[in-house]
Amino acid sequence: MDLKIKNSIELKKGKETNLYRKHPWVFSGALSDNSGPHEDGELVYVTDYKKERLGFGHYHDGSIAIKMLSFGNADYTDEFWRDRFNNALIARKQLQLEAQQTNCYRLIHGEGDQLPGLIIDIFNNVAVIQCHTIGMHRQIGVITESIQSLFLNKIQCIVDKSKESLPAAYAQTIHNTILFGEYPDVTCTENALHFAIDCLTGQKTGFFLDQRENRKLLSQYANGRTILNAFSYSGGFSIYALGHGAKQVHSVDVSQKALNLLHQNLLLNHFDQDTHQSICADVNDYLKNLQSDYYDLIVLDPPAFAKSIAKKHSAVQAYKRINLLALKKIKKNGLLFTFSCSQVVDEALFYNTIVSAGIESGRNIRVLHKLTQGPDHPVSLFHVEGSYLKGLVLLVD
Repeated sequence: MDLKIKNSIELKKGKETNLYRKHPWVFSGALSDNSGPHEDGELVYVTDYKKERLGFGHYHDGSIAIKMLSFGNADYTDEFWRDRFNNALIARKQLQLEAQQTNCYRLIHGEGDQLPGLIIDIFNNVAVIQCHTIGMHRQIGVITESIQSLFLNKIQCIVDKSKESLPAAYAQTIHNTILFGEYPDVTCTENALHFAIDCLTGQKTGFFLDQRENRKLLSQYANGRTILNAFSYSGGFSIYALGHGAKQVHSVDVSQKALNLLHQNLLLNHFDQDTHQSICADVNDYLKNLQSDYYDLIVLDPPAFAKSIAKKHSAVQAYKRINLLALKKIKKNGLLFTFSCSQVVDEALFYNTIVSAGIESGRNIRVLHKLTQGPDHPVSLFHVEGSYLKGLVLLVD
């Protein structure tokens, strides 16, 4: 294992301020002209114009030129990985998930665990790695060793699911692969409910763990209601609703593969098939053709409508259209759980977009809850951008 950093990058005078504030992103405009060329993904020390070390991180050829892994003048050693992983596990143990009959959680959440570009999800005895930067993926060996060291024999399989989350040119050189062990049929338990997980070909790492607390909240409102779960994927919200007394649940998703996984989850939990219906359809089309006053509760949890700043305007329009449809069609005194996971659409913009839809709907609407990602997806106090999941629970008169 090579734990040496060979090169440094110098910042322009005055551009070190963000690092003193522990913000982990260094933008390309902050780099000194003396910095010279560096390899994409290279691990580098960062210095100010006086050559004083400010920390180290991964360099990338892009607008965010460096993602900081450490601040200050400490050397990069094997203790770095051990400390980061130990701290992450200590934080998760404080959540007492086992007491909540939960054995799936996010172990590493990028900047929130001082490891920008790295996601690791645990599904019972399987760990799924998803790297979002070239630099982090080039550390895949030490990451795998860190997982094995942290869990000893408790993790039986480690999967690298990074191909879809990395820059296209680099992604062409790698494959999603099993790094350790043999891949089993993966099932996990969340708040005593059971889920089949497709870590190899499913969306993201296989399951949207960030919605755990919001699914639990929905269960408090499910009893006796007729519920639409739109963009249902493998049916997280649907399973919670059925497990807590929903009268009828309809799950709508454009992917039949996702609905097949949802069917497995229904069987795992021994739910009555008569109280659930899967519908393979485009959600916008489904809502347009839906009769009014049918659903007591609607969940809108779409995929990210914008993955870049250039797509922000079109994403806002898409959020407005779909929420307007739901607000028009939901029953009087119905509940709308609506979400955005687009990082470039911040909380204020999302809220204002829903306000615009609400005005156009002509209905009286109250906010009951403001929602975000679960605590196993922590946000660094110094990196507000890490709060990517926004949600509202609306009471619609």
